[in-house]
Amino acid sequence: MARLYTIISVALITFFGPGSTLSTKAQELEYALELGAMGGPGFYMGDANLGGLYKNVTMAGALMGRYNLNPRMALKFDIGYGSVKGNAAKEKNRYPATNGQKWEFNNSLVDVGCQYELNFWGYGMGNSYKGHKRLTPYIQTGLGFTYGNKALTMNIPLGFGVKYKIKPRLNVGIDWTVRFTMGDKLDGIEDPYRVKSGMLKNKDSYSWTMIFLSYDLCPKYRKCNN
Repeated sequence: MARLYTIISVALITFFGPGSTLSTKAQELEYALELGAMGGPGFYMGDANLGGLYKNVTMAGALMGRYNLNPRMALKFDIGYGSVKGNAAKEKNRYPATNGQKWEFNNSLVDVGCQYELNFWGYGMGNSYKGHKRLTPYIQTGLGFTYGNKALTMNIPLGFGVKYKIKPRLNVGIDWTVRFTMGDKLDGIEDPYRVKSGMLKNKDSYSWTMIFLSYDLCPKYRKCNN
């Protein structure tokens, strides 16, 4: 009987003890990288749209990668393709007639950027004792570059999003940004009033609302507890 008790005790320690396989699986394994894709509607704001949300909607898509600094912070890199379109001749705001000026446009653009993301709380599953959540909203800002209408300009993205961990390595979410550019050439309508532009004054911008799906890669090393 004593021998049977010893065998059962060893088995329980092996399978459920601190160094056991089952105990390891119950803990969350954090990953350094995410790779994925995203897509959704976008719209432009500029001389042909001075404030209408989701006006002249176009579709955009992007490849993304995240470097997870920790469960609260991440750096997101993306390269996206979209377009801006509109017709200033149909706006209530009238611009001075200019010879050769085309008021209607539909211009493609390429966007490359990096955003710093701050989660409202630790993101993950398995480490509930640390306050990690499978669902978390986040805010973001960063720096990027936009190439469109044969012009290259910097942009400053500002936005927020929500992400959800479907499985330990699979994530889904929605990401919204407004990308304020430093140029006024995306729509092809440059300074129609001939007013000198400031840093953000009289500039073009565009907004993307993207649904994304990503997969975790590169597990981080964990400290061994002996």
